[in-house]
Amino acid sequence: MDPSWYLRRLSAMGPAEIVGRVGDVVRKQRWRGESQRQPTWSPTRTFAAWPAEPEVPATGRERLVAAADRLMDGHAEYFGVARDDLVAPDWAFDPKTGRRAPGDWYSFEIPYRDENAIGDIKQIWEPSRHQHLTVLAAAYRVTGDDRYAHRVADHLKSWWAANPPMRGVHWLSGIELGIRLLSWVWVRRLLDGWPGAPGLFEDNPEALRQIWHHQRWLAAFPSRGTSANNHVLAEAAGQLAASCAFDWFPESASWRTDAIRSLDFHLRANTFTSGLNRELATEYHGLVLELSLAAALEAGPRLPRSTWLELRAMCDALAAIVDCAGRPPRQGDADDGYGLIVDGPETDRWHSLLATGDALFGRAEWWPKLPDADVRTALFAALRSRVPQLDNSRERPVFSDAGMTILRSDNGPEIWCRCDSGPHGFLAIAAHAHADALSLEVRHDGVDILADPGTYCYHGEPEWRAYFRSTLGHNTLQLGGVDQSTSGGPFLWTRHANSRTLAATPAQWQAEHDGYAPALHRRTVELSGRTLTVVDEVTGGGSAKLAFHLGPLLAVELDGNTAQLTWPGRTATLELPSQLAWTAHRGETNPPLGWYSPGFGRREPATTLLGSGPVTGPLTTVLRLP
Repeated sequence: MDPSWYLRRLSAMGPAEIVGRVGDVVRKQRWRGESQRQPTWSPTRTFAAWPAEPEVPATGRERLVAAADRLMDGHAEYFGVARDDLVAPDWAFDPKTGRRAPGDWYSFEIPYRDENAIGDIKQIWEPSRHQHLTVLAAAYRVTGDDRYAHRVADHLKSWWAANPPMRGVHWLSGIELGIRLLSWVWVRRLLDGWPGAPGLFEDNPEALRQIWHHQRWLAAFPSRGTSANNHVLAEAAGQLAASCAFDWFPESASWRTDAIRSLDFHLRANTFTSGLNRELATEYHGLVLELSLAAALEAGPRLPRSTWLELRAMCDALAAIVDCAGRPPRQGDADDGYGLIVDGPETDRWHSLLATGDALFGRAEWWPKLPDADVRTALFAALRSRVPQLDNSRERPVFSDAGMTILRSDNGPEIWCRCDSGPHGFLAIAAHAHADALSLEVRHDGVDILADPGTYCYHGEPEWRAYFRSTLGHNTLQLGGVDQSTSGGPFLWTRHANSRTLAATPAQWQAEHDGYAPALHRRTVELSGRTLTVVDEVTGGGSAKLAFHLGPLLAVELDGNTAQLTWPGRTATLELPSQLAWTAHRGETNPPLGWYSPGFGRREPATTLLGSGPVTGPLTTVLRLP
């Protein structure tokens, strides 16, 4: 990063965080010899058996075994890049750029953000989360076929040999260490009963050394201050799970105590009272929930009730925001990050999470009924004796604290509309926020009509990173050719638009934001029957661009200010503000416009309707749906 970025980043920190980070820098210099430090461990080391044998449904089992067999053949896909080298992976290789990160450098000296020097760091990090090994271990669990177990053992031994403590890129980021530790806990749990499991873990000095160094690293370098978002929760979850399951070291009790405190504190700090994650990035709600549930089930009654209540509230919130197809909003950043993977890729993440919440806490009356034939729910349900009894007085959450309002039709195919007037992300840097104040998402029977385009990338392609999190990249109004909030880097915002909800009912929402002060943008949305009306007003006027991003299934014919929308078996009409000049854009690259990202590292052309011109009065848009 250039020096100006460090100044902008520093300006977002408070004194305590600055002092803590200075201490981290000093400690990192002193840790050069830490790889030689040898742990001590208890002479007797055991692993707690399953309290009940998981009952895995046939559909989930079939998907799992199919995924495991693809992995056994060496095939996987990470962020849109296919790999066929996972029989014996090179843990430092990036297939996207063809580069290989150094494996023998002191970790804290590696410029991991420099794609030209290192490669795409997410392509390198992702296989080393070892979530493909939890899939293989789960396949062993449901089949008893020890081919899967032997492959897991081969990969773990290979990784441990290639990545000694404090050498290479896999000792740089706490979230990576935390998720990897959680994977190891579940690998050991899923391999329980395999004769080779004790020799792979509790009777293996190299495994003990790696587990100890991972936990010691997490204790020494916690995410702090403006970085205490999903990263600190991943660190706490990994530390908690490992200190409970691998309770083999003199430090285990203190690590466990600190992790329990950290998970409880940061889970509450990262969650609105309504149960939504404060980053207002839906995929991170899922990531945090997955990580925390997996760790909580290891800790069981050691956890305070407040942690369990927070997890249940997150499940309740998720159940309240999904559409009729079980899809939550596409809000904020999304990088396809999972807390624990034990299912095939065809398994729906959100269906699985809600099924898990139902198994552990019981469903509330507003929860949707969705398919639940996944493996993870069965595995977690086998541990539900560790979940305390909770008071079942629950009310459907209202998301005024998060600035989210969802309008739904009363009858016919569901019309689902998410309206955004929440805070601009979480903490001073709002790392995973987009400049999307007053943006909308609209779906018809689960199909994207007005879509949030997504995220696509984090590092390496700054123009695309800027587009996908820009104001123009969302269904809202841009004034003066600039974003509502000011970016200071790929995970840093130096000025935040402030939004305010003025009215929110089941059929109408009104809000405003000051991102273009002294001008003020106000938006009113009303759902009446099968018609959605959007009115944009700007005090102070100015030159505007109003964008509507259509879902990838939609075709469009634009005639003046009227767009005819079609998708399989359906048609709709979008009447656009006549004061603006309207154009259609699809798959343009200079500059980017007209794209939809179905997942991290992937993008596909989709139509964007763009209206341009001066604001001379209320801008009224009417969407008539079947």
